[in-house]
Amino acid sequence: MKKLTRFFVLVLSSFLFIFFSCSKEKPEKTFIPPQIDNPDPNLDNSLHFVHTLDSYQPAKKEYNFYFAYKNKHPWFDAVYLGLDDAVLQYRKKGINICIDYIAPDIVSAEDQKTKVCQAAASGEYDVIGIDVAESNVMTPVINQLMDKGQKIMTFASSDAKKEDGCKRIAYVGNTHNYEDGVALAEAFCQKIDYKGKVVILGGAEGAPCHEERVWGAKDVFARYPEIEVVGLEYDYDSLKLSYDFAKKYIDEVPDLKGFFCSNMTNPVGAARAVIDSKKTDSIVIVGMDHDEEALCYLRDGVIYALAIQDCLSIGFDTIGIAVKIADGLLPPDSFDELTNEVTTVIYQKDAESVLHKLFLDF
Repeated sequence: MKKLTRFFVLVLSSFLFIFFSCSKEKPEKTFIPPQIDNPDPNLDNSLHFVHTLDSYQPAKKEYNFYFAYKNKHPWFDAVYLGLDDAVLQYRKKGINICIDYIAPDIVSAEDQKTKVCQAAASGEYDVIGIDVAESNVMTPVINQLMDKGQKIMTFASSDAKKEDGCKRIAYVGNTHNYEDGVALAEAFCQKIDYKGKVVILGGAEGAPCHEERVWGAKDVFARYPEIEVVGLEYDYDSLKLSYDFAKKYIDEVPDLKGFFCSNMTNPVGAARAVIDSKKTDSIVIVGMDHDEEALCYLRDGVIYALAIQDCLSIGFDTIGIAVKIADGLLPPDSFDELTNEVTTVIYQKDAESVLHKLFLDF
């Protein structure tokens, strides 16, 4: 009963906030986890539902933020819930924060560039946050806008790094995508006994998070001489493309050992293709994150492992950092330039618990 009550309080508070505090359009939420206590210590890193604002006292009573993320997708809905949680907590302290949360239907660096430039030109936003679609496209844009006085941070899944010449102020999100790719690929290699033909489904070409996981996987596969990468395909978070690519390799490579999947969509497409091909006993799949269908496949043994990122913490921490940036604070004196949100690799034994915590316990 306590779990149910906390969940509906959260949903009702979000509903009231949307209609009475701010007129900005909000995205549909296809991923709505309850606020619950997590009894399994092995899953704590990936399932942080309860967050608390730090002791910083904002300098203003109202803020206006613009967040441009890569594409409309349930992964970003989970990040939004973290954003919204922080906004609601600030509202209780008498501080109103309005958010524009914007993305195209499919990943497009040019679309992101256009939207970010329009947002900056409007002069409406204290801070603009960018989940970088392509660093080579967005870094010059970020630098130009920073030079004009617009405060810009990066967030969520992809950074444009300072060491690569980007002037962005801070990044809140996954700082270890390469390491995530390594960890997932090592689990994959162990499962297939370090030999066989494998395919990499790479997500969006040029997206730093997807590319870094692919680099990590490639480096792992290169360590084992009996593993052969027979394909690398970019599906751009399209379920249809990931299915079609997976089905193609299943049909063309009869001794295929499995798929390394670098985003939240392609393990679902690969799993559907493997099921349709009746090869669930012979083809191994690993992938990313908390898609409900993917978790069901993990529970049923179709997918071997999923690496789950702490999306709610990413969203929550983004708001706190954006407030500080808007107030003129800078890293490293006032806050860390980079956060260190944790990724947790889970297996079949964890799947039922994660499904309940994210989708069923309300």
